[in-house]
Amino acid sequence: MTADRFNQEGFSIRAASPSDLEGLLALYRHLNPSDEPVSRDLAPSRLEAIKQIPGSAVLLGLLHDELVASCSLIVIPNLTRGGKPYALIENVVTDARYRGRGYGTAILQAATEAAWDAGCYKVMLMTGSRQPSTLKFYENAGFEQTKTGFQMRRMAARPDG
Repeated sequence: MTADRFNQEGFSIRAASPSDLEGLLALYRHLNPSDEPVSRDLAPSRLEAIKQIPGSAVLLGLLHDELVASCSLIVIPNLTRGGKPYALIENVVTDARYRGRGYGTAILQAATEAAWDAGCYKVMLMTGSRQPSTLKFYENAGFEQTKTGFQMRRMAARPDG
């Protein structure tokens, strides 16, 4: 998987492997700084569980081998729409030092392309953020706010949500 539609030299996108976990967990601090991190003992089995779902992956955006962006793509089997699966994108994050340069958009494009390759009929994502810049980011990446989302939580929402 590459960032073919994102032409910045030195930027590539690939699926995470266990050797990426330390950097990935550090990058997640840019997503939810107050969030309890996953334990280093549990992280490898969680990544493996994601990889076992056909079409699913944690995608990494690397700039000259430095991890600058990531998102998780989960492909969900379905019994409607002719059996076509749908996809959920979660944990979209770009290192704060690299925001506004197109890396987050590139990782979303790669995730969407991977979902289409997996035969998905739609790709969904939700954000807890109400910040206009975050909402505009998703709109500029091609996502439309066309549904109403509901949730039940066992953990508090992010402070900016």
